[in-house]
Amino acid sequence: MAMRLAVPFYCCLTLAFTGCTSARDEPPPTTQQIELQRYQGTWYELARLPMFFQRNCVQSEAHYGLREDGRIDVTNRCLEKDGQWNEAHGLAEPQVAGRTDKLWVRFDNWFSRLAPGLTKGEYWVLYHDPDYRVALVGHPNREYLWLLSRSPTVSAQTREQLLELARQQGYPTDQLIWRQPAPQ
Repeated sequence: MAMRLAVPFYCCLTLAFTGCTSARDEPPPTTQQIELQRYQGTWYELARLPMFFQRNCVQSEAHYGLREDGRIDVTNRCLEKDGQWNEAHGLAEPQVAGRTDKLWVRFDNWFSRLAPGLTKGEYWVLYHDPDYRVALVGHPNREYLWLLSRSPTVSAQTREQLLELARQQGYPTDQLIWRQPAPQ
């Protein structure tokens, strides 16, 4: 029993000390603005630092649609290990009026209806190429990260460019989970 309590204690202690001295205390830089008209559409996940709900995903994709009120409809799809598709619908809106690089995203589920103030996720656009073909999206605490593309695959050069950008911004790219082939 003492050993079971010691491990979490030492993990917390280590995090406390490393958190105080880490350069990662500063939030990562973002793109400042994105053109929502160009950003909308389908994006395929190349790799991720996953959120809990993605634990069984082998492939994921997101579809963003701009609404007349300036908010964004979000549909996330996940192909799970068992071959079934799982889908979630949500709504994104700017965290700060007039800024499109930092969004709040809330998915429609029982928990978000019960506690709407607790269920907003931070979605920061850290990078996109000039043609809006690839993007790097993350959470400011660096726990979550998505390497996104308009196609399910990219060149080795593009992949390495996205990885380098993520590394420069302090994301643990060695922990990324990469898109896998669809289950047979």
